[in-house]
Amino acid sequence: MQAPQATIAAGPRRWQKTIAIEPVAGDERPQLIAVDIYLPASVAAAPRVLFCQPGGALDKGYFNIEPDDGDDRFSFAVQMTARGFIVIALDHPGTGASSKPRDGFALTPQALSAANANAVDTLKEQLRNGQLCPALPPLAVFTAIGVGHSMGAMLTVLQQARFESYAAVALLGFGTRGLPDYLPQQALVYADDAPGAREHISALARLQGDDPYPALAVAAGRAGAIYGGGADRRAVAALAKIRTNLLAVAGLFSMIPGSTAPDCAQIDVPVFLGVGDRDISGEAHAIPASFSGSPEMALLVLPDTGHSHFLFPSISLLCERLARWMDTVLPVS
Repeated sequence: MQAPQATIAAGPRRWQKTIAIEPVAGDERPQLIAVDIYLPASVAAAPRVLFCQPGGALDKGYFNIEPDDGDDRFSFAVQMTARGFIVIALDHPGTGASSKPRDGFALTPQALSAANANAVDTLKEQLRNGQLCPALPPLAVFTAIGVGHSMGAMLTVLQQARFESYAAVALLGFGTRGLPDYLPQQALVYADDAPGAREHISALARLQGDDPYPALAVAAGRAGAIYGGGADRRAVAALAKIRTNLLAVAGLFSMIPGSTAPDCAQIDVPVFLGVGDRDISGEAHAIPASFSGSPEMALLVLPDTGHSHFLFPSISLLCERLARWMDTVLPVS
């Protein structure tokens, strides 16, 4: 039975804000995290809230892809708010509109996941006390769900394993196989050696260049591998508005096979896995085995879909199946 609806105040459907969290990566300054908030037309008394983390080289706008012609079918935020969810998207430290620590090579996946957990805790408190945005009253009860794409999914896994931020997680374009074909030999030696990868990842990233926040140059030949071919051209063009720098350390870590395998096995909440049939995350049906501690698993293989799922018509199928799954494992009370 669905909870009574509390109508929110009139106003725009999106709010943008910046929150301050504890210093990150040895920097003495508070870290500033940029956040986008999307609300449905009405909010349940005990709503489900999606905390969304983008993949490498894309900012929080990935969850609201907007082609120039105004077609909103590629917006995850539009699709999920239409189904009653609150959507909150964050820029990782060092990317997008969030601030950059002085030593980007100290921005390890562990430091990033701790910072993101700190940000989520801050946003949860703002949900409770009514300070999240002007249109939303205080919410005494809500369910927090983590959503991550690619590198953002990796960081969601690390965050959940260590901090247990969420009642469930949805991981898109993620697997533990890494991208061994693109790894330098110095990093490849740590394949399936998660402790070694963690210990040496900053030094390995320094060997690849002196910029911890490099720009991403996608050659035409690699674009097909990233997008999978067949992506909507308007949606691909819209990515120009949401590109950001890479995080050298976290990006390299995500490419090492098995780097997050122990963390995946620790997760003891329901897990939804979404992958494209042209994805770069490995054999889809092998991925669920990594989550041996999860009590509830779902795997959706999206047809005719590459790695950046929201660029494809299958985004509607993804959002519908994800919403149904959450209706089952985390029903609105």
